[in-house]
Amino acid sequence: MRWNRTAGATLLLAGLSASSVAAPELSVQMFHKNKYIMGTVFDVVVYDTSAAHAEQAMNAVLEEIVRLDWVMSDYKPESELSKLNRSAHNQRQTVSPDLYRVISESLPYSKLSGGKFDVTIAPLADRWKAALRGEAAPSVAEQQALRECVGYEKVQMIPPNQIEFHSPCLRIDLGSIGKGYAVDRAAEILRVRGIKNALIDAGGSTFYGMGAPPGRAGWLVHLRDPSQKIDPQVLLCENSASTSEQTAKSLLGNEAAGHIIDPADGGPLKTRYALSVVTKTGTASDALSTTLLLVGPEKGKGLVQGMKDAAAIWLSAEGHTEMATSGPRILLGPSSGNPSVAEPGEKPCAAEN
Repeated sequence: MRWNRTAGATLLLAGLSASSVAAPELSVQMFHKNKYIMGTVFDVVVYDTSAAHAEQAMNAVLEEIVRLDWVMSDYKPESELSKLNRSAHNQRQTVSPDLYRVISESLPYSKLSGGKFDVTIAPLADRWKAALRGEAAPSVAEQQALRECVGYEKVQMIPPNQIEFHSPCLRIDLGSIGKGYAVDRAAEILRVRGIKNALIDAGGSTFYGMGAPPGRAGWLVHLRDPSQKIDPQVLLCENSASTSEQTAKSLLGNEAAGHIIDPADGGPLKTRYALSVVTKTGTASDALSTTLLLVGPEKGKGLVQGMKDAAAIWLSAEGHTEMATSGPRILLGPSSGNPSVAEPGEKPCAAEN
């Protein structure tokens, strides 16, 4: 899977910057910085009383995401993941805490989905990426052979820091969870540096909201709407939202291809939906968005309702909507008013310490 998925949601910074102007009694100001990393643009928005302090915090965040790209990328031949993919076949390899942690955190979603979500999809994903570049699509026989290389149960995690692949051709692709992990690390760095109110945006596909802008109840994010009719929105406050959807055929020029691969049959996922999910962490929302897109709404709604503090919306180009929640609210359209404005007496969003 690729780092750069279709941008799934938007946040209007112009509306937020007005809050510091409209409330001059507040000493905080909004600061913003971005950088192209992991095949997309990471945006960091913080509120702080010091421009120098905000700059240092945002620089530290972006430097950390660059470092993590060298840990998790399967595009860079010298990344830590690429080296693991070349060397862990039937022999233990010692890895960094970050790589061990992100692979460990991917495995519960494989079990949850019955193997639909699987970071060992790399052999199949790479073959379909070649098809996107113009090569012939793999034959049924080739797909079947590559499926034999895939299987999360063939990855052995050996605490505290070793990994072994029990397959001669298994390889890992962290494109379905890595950006979410990077978003969580960014939030950790901001907290350590004393930032309480911030938004981290990984290319419009994964967001994490810390605290809230001044005078607001949270960070208002408009989720992906392929129908352009529903306008789903979520108010983030110490939680995350992610979106997944299959690459549009009109963008590919290849009717048979797509960047999200279904391990069950070895081919690109066929779905009518874009899927957005809200959970407590970026790692969880990133992984769960792919998981729920792969399993579909019939099974996915039950999974969401069995979780704590999760919500999801499946939305088609025709405007068909399926939703499930175990807590967070996903608001639909103009009828929701302006939920980001804190009402009198409303409990404000509390930043985590």
